[in-house]
Amino acid sequence: MDLVLEGRAYVRGKLGRWSIGMEDGRIAQIARTIRGGERLDLGDMIILPGAIDPHVHFRDPGMTDKEDFSTGTLAAACGGVTTVLDMPNTLPPAVTASKLAEKKEAIARKAWVDYGLFAGCMAGADIEAMAPLAVGFKVFMGSSTGRLLVTEDLDLAKIAALVKRTGKVLSVHAEDEAMIEHGEERSPVDHLRNRPAAAEVAAIRRLSALDCRINVCHVSSADGLQALEGLPFTKEVTAHHMLLDRDSDIGAYGKVNPPLRTKEDRLALFQAFISGRIDMLGSDHAPHAIEDKEQEFDVAPSGVPGVETTVPMMLALMKKGTLPLEVLVSAMAERPAEVFGLNKGCLEVGRYADLMVIDPRATVPIKVNNLHSKCGWTPFEGWDAIFPHAVFVRGELVVEDGEPAGERAGRDVVAAERS
Repeated sequence: MDLVLEGRAYVRGKLGRWSIGMEDGRIAQIARTIRGGERLDLGDMIILPGAIDPHVHFRDPGMTDKEDFSTGTLAAACGGVTTVLDMPNTLPPAVTASKLAEKKEAIARKAWVDYGLFAGCMAGADIEAMAPLAVGFKVFMGSSTGRLLVTEDLDLAKIAALVKRTGKVLSVHAEDEAMIEHGEERSPVDHLRNRPAAAEVAAIRRLSALDCRINVCHVSSADGLQALEGLPFTKEVTAHHMLLDRDSDIGAYGKVNPPLRTKEDRLALFQAFISGRIDMLGSDHAPHAIEDKEQEFDVAPSGVPGVETTVPMMLALMKKGTLPLEVLVSAMAERPAEVFGLNKGCLEVGRYADLMVIDPRATVPIKVNNLHSKCGWTPFEGWDAIFPHAVFVRGELVVEDGEPAGERAGRDVVAAERS
């Protein structure tokens, strides 16, 4: 046995005192006591599965002034995230097999955590050729960073049919472009007016005609939640849509797509999340440089960072008794692993040994100076968080007390699952 962790662990749906034995990158044994191997007694700390963030934009290649795969994955690790799934709207966009292969080559030696890449779907895309390289596929029905729009129902249907043949998931930015206005914006209220909840509802209704596995990204409204009822789609929410709204006093730092909506929308999303009606927790980590966000609201780009703060904020809410632990573990680890077919997401023999160790007593305020994203800001300055004491990727210690503790251990999950 390479290493045995002893402490309180979330195993088979509940906390108990366990020993977790790790060998050759996997969980080799779970028992009350394990003999042999180096041992680490964690006392009353808690061992949880590492989080899987199904929605990040690490800007690499092409926009590395905002983030790159090294800083993004280090931020992820420090936030308890051991696997990230990166979106295709980079420069150049990952919309062909050759561009996906080039992106993989560019980031291969940068990653602190495991990663998968989404392939962008546009009209006429060679989805079959991209499938062996991609963890999933992405469609933008509404305009956002990059130019990957798909607006016609016929194109959506063709894409869905081809994605279905691959057996993989089609993740969708669900805002109907025809209902998005592009008038001048001076505040989050204007941004919300231009991108109403009705655009989300309309996009979801159009998706209901498609026949493939669909994940609706960053659901942002109470009406969107209602439109999804009864549909066989998985649902993803973000911390910023659950915790911030149009009245949050952060100006262009809160400009995102879909927009921050009303207090009622925010509370509806949060209630759905804590009651276990949301499949996955994603950060939609979409960093921009401070100077970009300091521009006038109308020209400031949309997007907020969140890969390092999302899980720690949720852990603080768990500590307060607001969020059940089993709901958090399901949304941050178990369901993403299941949806994207990853041998991760729970503490179980044979799974990859992706773990985080937390001290539930260690609640601290978020301070941007302690974070690792290249963008250098957060909309959650001062919010309560519980950051991991230690993070393991495939049994290797990569972060301890918020700082790198080992070598870059990240691997491409698609290649790993084939090996």
